Amino acid sequence: MAQVRLLVDGRAVAEAVVADTVLTRARGLLFRQVLPEALLLRPCSSVHGAWMRVPLDVALVSRDMRVLAVRALRPWGMTAPLRGVTQVLEAPVGSFERWGLEVGSELGLGPMERAG
Repeated sequence: MAQVRLLVDGRAVAEAVVADTVLTRARGLLFRQVLPEALLLRPCSSVHGAWMRVPLDVALVSRDMRVLAVRALRPWGMTAPLRGVTQVLEAPVGSFERWGLEVGSELGLGPMERAG
């Protein structure tokens, strides 16, 4: 899984892990002791909270990285597929509010900054 810088409307807000293979998408956030700041699942049109212990912020995102919907995903809940969604962003609850992420926000991915 690649680590990148997550941008919301041009502002760097978090380190994100990109899950873009069958295995990394299947693992997602399951059974992790420590959650990453953000996880981008691609391609992906919906997610579930099976076996999750904590709620998550979830953004349903289009191919051009526009946020189409925002949901709070409770453990054992799921999101319904939505037309135009090709990727899903997950983060600990409260992250989206802190980042100013909302429906219509434009996401971006950038390189991780090197220390030093």
